[in-house]
Parts: sequence; structure tokens; C-alpha cells
Amino acid sequence: MSTFVVCLHDGKRVFTYGGEHDVATIEARHAPAGSAGYRQTSGHGDERRRVSRQQLGNTHAAEGTDAGPTGPSTTVTHVTRPVLRPGEVLEVVPGVAVTQHSGSGKANQYFLRGFNLDHGTDFSTRVDGVPINLPTHAHGQGYMDLNWVIPELVDYVNFRKGPYYADVGDFSSAGTAEFHLVKTLPEGLAKVGIGQDDYYRVLVAQTPQLGPVHLLYAFETQLYNGPWDHHEHVRKFNGLLKYTLTRGPSTFSLGFTAYSNTWDSTDQIPQRAVDQGLLSRLGTIDPSDGGRTSRFSLYSDWSYKGDKSLTKANAYLVYYRLHLFSNFTFFLDDPVNGDQFEQSDRRVVVGGNVSQTWFTNWLKTSMDHTFGLQVRHDAIPEVALFQTLRRDRIGTTRNDHVHETSVGFYYQNQTQWHPKVRTVLGLRGDVFVFDVNSDIAVNSGNKTDAIFSPKLSLIFGPWARTEVYLNGGFGFHSNDARGTTITVDPKTGDPAQRVDPLVRTKGPWRSGI
Repeated sequence: MSTFVVCLHDGKRVFTYGGEHDVATIEARHAPAGSAGYRQTSGHGDERRRVSRQQLGNTHAAEGTDAGPTGPSTTVTHVTRPVLRPGEVLEVVPGVAVTQHSGSGKANQYFLRGFNLDHGTDFSTRVDGVPINLPTHAHGQGYMDLNWVIPELVDYVNFRKGPYYADVGDFSSAGTAEFHLVKTLPEGLAKVGIGQDDYYRVLVAQTPQLGPVHLLYAFETQLYNGPWDHHEHVRKFNGLLKYTLTRGPSTFSLGFTAYSNTWDSTDQIPQRAVDQGLLSRLGTIDPSDGGRTSRFSLYSDWSYKGDKSLTKANAYLVYYRLHLFSNFTFFLDDPVNGDQFEQSDRRVVVGGNVSQTWFTNWLKTSMDHTFGLQVRHDAIPEVALFQTLRRDRIGTTRNDHVHETSVGFYYQNQTQWHPKVRTVLGLRGDVFVFDVNSDIAVNSGNKTDAIFSPKLSLIFGPWARTEVYLNGGFGFHSNDARGTTITVDPKTGDPAQRVDPLVRTKGPWRSGI
């Protein structure tokens, strides 16, 4: 059976009509702990939550997310809320705020507990095991674009805060979130959205079952002009194909995603121009600002659960492209052509992860051991900054060719010393190799760096469904590869100071209940 849904979008909310299920969108936002739909399970104070999807009538069981040595889960199940943009799904994390600027195709700007995470720095995200943050990016380190995610296809989200977990490394000092897409839908979905400011959206999704195989396919398109004097002209196209096979204790999935988006952006404007009546508050000075981006990925995931072990492995291949045009100073630097510039990024990302967990007993003590290996390579033939005039290139500030490779390995041990006492001990090591070939020869070079990050958690309880914990640990943050080899400023020619490839971050000892 299929559901046909019509959504009306008034610029503030999404109203949904059709079918017996609420398909407006998923996720709860800042609901108080202990309220309806929350369930506390055991863990080590990591504020980890699993948020399951309900908008399609999926009554995903309110089970903890922990399989092996992980921490407490708070499961949100029966609370729904509308979203205005895909990145807002991340607002299931308490304290996270998601905003947008410079057009609907640019990555969101994220805030966590009042701290500015820019476009993803120090908050890592994975979708079906594929990392989203991009190092050595043309716009910003750790750039995290979630605009290609289809909210209706998110099954659940696991999140954790702080650098206290051995299985996550770069960009995870503030926290991490893992999006898991559905394997199957309870019924097919056809959804049409119509709203103010020329908003149109169409989504079709279906999961036919072919014997033991579940096949998920979905297509989304969105057009939007927005309230601006100069229309945004959003043209977004999105597709997903996912194959899942489960046989006994083994599960294998293979997925493919395709995404393309173009837009015009209305950026900040001088207040004095509005006060003098030269512009409306929704006006723009440079109507050629905006961008275009695309992303294609192929990924696989495999897991096997034995009587006393759990094995996981995944691999991914991603092609990514971005052209972002901005003009923040108008005619300050160049009174003739204006100050517009283009940030261009083109890359191929390939990598994989493997982990092995053994569930053992030693001297009548339950003990779990997990070993993991993570490998990633970013081949970036173009990460560049150009001067432009109405999106035409008229000069080059810098144009670099970068290879960046990272290898991470970790061990994590969880021991239940007593029914009310357990520990989680982790040790992570990371090695990064940077190779920069710049159009400014003196800015080329190679760098290699390594770092170790220990973590420890002590957990006591539960008593009355409450635990007391003490967490401490170290993390790290990688810097843009170009900054590790730079010698001269590419714009001024002045001497430039290099940065450390890897920077230590410290998670302070944290206690709570």
C-alpha cells in the first residue's frame, strides 16, 4: 500500500494532509528528560540518544542503541516536529541549533551549547557509516553539508557529546552524530509540497521486497524562490538507491546516492543602505552571488553477530563538487569589478572502517574488547580561491592540489566490575599525511603527524533508573593541509606562519547523573 501526501508550506511551518500517518517530519527538539517518549537505559554519561522515525508509522522499538561497549541511550520515539531544511534533523541533539545563510544550497551553520561550530568544525557526522565532514575544504575546515539527506528516510540518529569515545576521531571534539537510513518503509510514499514564495517539493519513495532482499529507492526534487527581492532560484535534485540483504546473523547493504543543487543567495547588506531607502531589507547588492554543488556516493556495509562476537565493516567512495560565489565587501577592494570571489572544491573520497568486538568473561567479570581500524584518503585536484565578476573568473588567488590520508586505530574495553560499577577505557591513535602541490611553489610541501588520545569513563549505578558517571579524555582537531605547508600569504605575498597539522583537544573531567 502507498500513501499520497500533500504538504502546504507557509514559510514557517509544514502542514501535512493525507494518509493516517504523520509524515511532516521526524525528530523531537529539546523535550525534557523524563517526558513522554523518553526512556533511559544504561551507559556512561555520554548524553547519547537514539531518535527513531515515527512519521511513516514506523513503530521502531524503544531499545537502547548500545551494542557492546558504548554508553547510555535516551530514546525519543513518539515526538514529531516539522523541519524547514534537512540539516535541522541534527537539532535532535540537545543544545544544537541549526541556521542557514548564503542560500539554501550551502552547508548549514551549527551551534552547540552556544559554541559556534561554523559549518561543522569539531562536530562529526556520518550517514550510514559514510563520513560527511570534509577536511582541507575550500570554504572551511570540516565543512559538513547535510542538504542531500532526505529527512523522511532517516530511521534513527545516534549522538554523543565530547571527545570521550575511542571509535571517533577528527572533528569529534564537541560531539558526533550518526544518521541511519531506513532499510524498509511500512508503505510506499508519494509526497507533494506546495508553499509560499514559489516553494515546490516532490518526494517519491518505495521499498519493494524481493525475497530476503529489501530494495529502497527514492527521488526528491525541490524548487524555491524565497522571500528575497532577487529570487533564490533553488533547483535541487536528489536520489537514493539502497539494497539490504539479511541472512541469519549477517547483514549486508549497498547504497548509492546522487545530489545536485544550484541557488542564488542574498547575503548581508549595509544597514545604512536600508535606512536610506536604497535597498529593502530583503534586497541584495550583488545578485550573482550563490553557488552550485553536487555529491555522488557509493557505499557498502556488512555486519556479523556471533554468539560472543560482533564484526562490522564498511567501505565508501564519494565524488564531491562545490562552486560558491560570495561578495562580502562589495566594491571595497576593487571599485571597478567588485569584490566577488569563488571558492571551488573538487574531490574524491575513498575509505573504510572495520571493527571487531569480543564479549568475554574473566574471573566472573563481564568484559568486552573492541579493536577498530579506520582509513580515509581525500584526493583533491582542486581546492581554490578565484576573483570573479558575475561568476566569471578574472583572477586566481590560489589553486592547490592536495592529497590527505588518515589512518586511525583504537581499542576500547568495557568491564562490569560489579552490578553497580563499570568502566570504559579507550585508546585511539591517528596518523595523518598531507601532500600539497600549490600554484605558488613555496607553499607546496609534505607533512606527517601522529597523535594518541586516551579516554576513561567511570559509571556507578543505576539506582532508581539513575546513574552517576565521571568522564575524561583527549581528542584532536586536524588543520587545513594548506596551512601546514604555507610560506607566503597568497593574496599579499607577506610571510605566513604555518599551523600544526594536528591540535590536541581536551575533554575536561565531567561528572553528572
